[in-house]
Amino acid sequence: MSDQLLQDELWMHEALSLADHAENAGEVPVGAVVVLNGEVIGEGWNHPISGHDPTAHAEIMALRDAASRVGNYRLVNADLYVTIEPCTMCAGAMVHSRIRRLVYGAPEEKSGVAQSNGLLFEQPWINHHVEIVSGVLAELCADKISGFFQRRRAEKKAIKKAAKEQGD
Repeated sequence: MSDQLLQDELWMHEALSLADHAENAGEVPVGAVVVLNGEVIGEGWNHPISGHDPTAHAEIMALRDAASRVGNYRLVNADLYVTIEPCTMCAGAMVHSRIRRLVYGAPEEKSGVAQSNGLLFEQPWINHHVEIVSGVLAELCADKISGFFQRRRAEKKAIKKAAKEQGD
């Protein structure tokens, strides 16, 4: 196993840990870290529901944290690690912040734009190209998301069943 892959897995474990914060708050469990020169400079996890903020995706929160810490909205040579493939909004923020590398775990077939749909980073009109590394700890990342949605569906089913039983 290469040194780079070992580092990528280390930081993805950090992102997975941050995803637990989102899950504990009832949010979709996505976590992200921004790393520069071997140090975490930004952390984030999903909280659009609890924060009443449609832009509060893990990646955006990590980018905001990193930019605040370094005192610059440009994060040149920084890498962003996130548990799931980013959406259009998050990918655009990575371009604007000049992220060097995006490392993500699980693909997002519906709205992911790094490789699943649109290939945003490969478009000729994009003024900054981000290197993409996909599939790092993919199974762990996918299991975290799918487990969350399985539990959520089961909870909704139980609520409907209880309501039906009360109504009988």
